[in-house]
Amino acid sequence: MQDVVVIEDAAAAATSLDPLRASLLRELATPSSAAGLAARVGLPRQKINYHLRSLEDHGLVELVEERRKGNVMERIVQATAAAYVISPVALAAVEPDPARFRDRFSAYWLLALASRMVREVGRLLVGASAAKQELATYAVDGEITFASAASRAAFAEELGAEVTRLAAKYHDSQTPGGREHRLVVALHPSLKDPTPQGANLHEAGPTSTTAATGTPHQEIKP
Repeated sequence: MQDVVVIEDAAAAATSLDPLRASLLRELATPSSAAGLAARVGLPRQKINYHLRSLEDHGLVELVEERRKGNVMERIVQATAAAYVISPVALAAVEPDPARFRDRFSAYWLLALASRMVREVGRLLVGASAAKQELATYAVDGEITFASAASRAAFAEELGAEVTRLAAKYHDSQTPGGREHRLVVALHPSLKDPTPQGANLHEAGPTSTTAATGTPHQEIKP
């Protein structure tokens, strides 16, 4: 089982978004059979089997082992990942394009950049997993409280200047074999209530932030 799988196939995305199937994926963080799942979620085994087949067909569930139980061969399955992220590739026709905006103060551009990051890192993870290699990435996540809009603007200007300085210092397009990296820095307000409606507190993710992941480009400015 992987920690996170990025779903690119539209049909697999639709399958994972079904509430019952999503709950089965959560239950299958630990291996189980259709009968075991049926007892836990209170549904007939035949109905569970139907949904498990769909999840397995789309690569969201995998066979772990088969056990003989009387005259029946019981299939033990497990989710292929502990968590799933749907890539914008699943909605390729309407995927946001960062090239359309290029406004560092636009929330739409921030979403387009985040969308591209999910798509690119997802594909890199697939390649790294196939090659049985670690994917070299770096991220920062934290919170900062500004006294005023003016202090926030000053912070953004200093941050942009420092990022540009570091990019200029380490950017080297001349050395043979150098590897390009994508660099994204983001700042946005924290949600007042970061917990999704209906979610448990322990299921809530990070609330806001400044993040960075790899390619220096000289156009990065505050």
